[in-house]
Amino acid sequence: MNTQTRVVIATVLSLLVFIGYDYFFMPKQPLRENNATAAVQTAQPAQKGAASQTAPAEPANDKSESAPAKAAAESGLSKTLATVETSNATLEFDALGRIKQVYLKDRQYRTEEGNELKLFNSPKIPKPLEIRFQDAKLNELAFKTPYTVSASHLKVADGKPGTLTFTQNLDGFRVKKVVTIYPDHHYDVKVEMSGARPWFISPGYRPDIRIDRMTVHGAMIEEADGTLTIIDDGDAKGTEAFRKARIAVAFDRYYATAFYDFDKGMDVVVNKDAEENPVLFVKGDAAQRTLHGYIGPKEYKILKKIHPELTKIIEFGWFTFIAAPMFKVLIWLHNFIPNWGWTIVALTLLIRIILYPLTYKGMVSMHRLKKLQPKIKELQAKYKGDPQKLNMHMMELYKKHKANPLGGCLPMLLQIPVFFAIYRVLLNAIELKGAPWILWIHDLSVMDPYYVLPVLMGASMWMHQRVTPSNFTDPMQEKIFKWLPVIFTFFFVTFPAGLVLYWLTNNIFSIAQQLMINRVLDKHPEVE
Repeated sequence: MNTQTRVVIATVLSLLVFIGYDYFFMPKQPLRENNATAAVQTAQPAQKGAASQTAPAEPANDKSESAPAKAAAESGLSKTLATVETSNATLEFDALGRIKQVYLKDRQYRTEEGNELKLFNSPKIPKPLEIRFQDAKLNELAFKTPYTVSASHLKVADGKPGTLTFTQNLDGFRVKKVVTIYPDHHYDVKVEMSGARPWFISPGYRPDIRIDRMTVHGAMIEEADGTLTIIDDGDAKGTEAFRKARIAVAFDRYYATAFYDFDKGMDVVVNKDAEENPVLFVKGDAAQRTLHGYIGPKEYKILKKIHPELTKIIEFGWFTFIAAPMFKVLIWLHNFIPNWGWTIVALTLLIRIILYPLTYKGMVSMHRLKKLQPKIKELQAKYKGDPQKLNMHMMELYKKHKANPLGGCLPMLLQIPVFFAIYRVLLNAIELKGAPWILWIHDLSVMDPYYVLPVLMGASMWMHQRVTPSNFTDPMQEKIFKWLPVIFTFFFVTFPAGLVLYWLTNNIFSIAQQLMINRVLDKHPEVE
């Protein structure tokens, strides 16, 4: 098997793995509404050796709402009790002291019609700041009794926080929530109980703005030792408990709702709903508990300003270990290049420079193998019936001319993890949402509306094949290789414009580098 054959196989396999991963392993969009119940039970933690936790029970398996939730809806407790206005968002609280809706005001997050974006588009529960009790009777009463609030409207301005106090009287048992809202999408909540009753509070079900099979959505918990546990929608196994967790977040592609406590930690319980999606709760202390929360976009600069550790909310799937540092480099480059499109071009150039030594060796190896093709064909004709001798003489030929038959594969194999990483970065980075590049590209997070970039990408891939030394000995392999630009063009049609721009730029730099090396080696063979 020659070098070019291996390149074809590596390319095709990487494409098949890429398609297969997105089809079989990425979470599917839920097909029905999830159900939830306010009943609670005692559950065993998933951690080995951890102490027992009490946790809300799993939702009912039917399509009806749970009794407390239904009662709350029928009694009008889901209506808006208070509204908070900040420079970036509008938050609506219902009569149960929960955040029922969040509207994002920034132009970047607006809908295609220009309206403010709503983070919650379905009636799924729990909602942010929803409290549940282990005592079933008390829990049922809690979902029937409205809160009173210190103010029905609050405006947060000039960078200063504002505070709302919610109070609930459950036949003499008093519940108090003091919510302090900051302009940058984060808040503090202090819960006080008049007695010792086991209770739980939720950061809420994840936002559901744009759910597709190509992005990660579900829940993530950062454990006490820094381990990140991700539970995709559809993969929740039942009640799991995490001691002293630092972050508990429910998220979709671009947005998140989270609790965090980097000092004391939180006892987090993860249930599953009827569709086996994760549902998060934090166990409260006997009398009171203060938590920090966030609800809004997963934008790096916002999260870092609140607390650097919160940037872990931005998650890129399997290739996070490569994608995360690459994303940070992209953010750093954007400090100097205000246009995100040109920032992607700069990142591509930087990656090419870093990989240049290995890429150069691979190109030199391909060039040497091209020169050896006549001798290889002679050996194949001479030892046609003796594969053992053919392989022996082929190895001697490679050794004599210092040609590595695997050298040409290395650049291609290196591109595979880099491509997966940049794919996740450009797909999940909310910074690219609504970010224009030039001319007709007004949003790098969506596909090119006129298919210009995918066509140019395919043409550049074909051009790269033309200038790359060919070592094919099998006509069928050569035909398959020539069809790859067409296959990749159709494959890239629906990809975000930012990702196609990266691949197009990478091809252009590869063509320039290949032409330069071809010219040098043809003119000065001793350079090899």
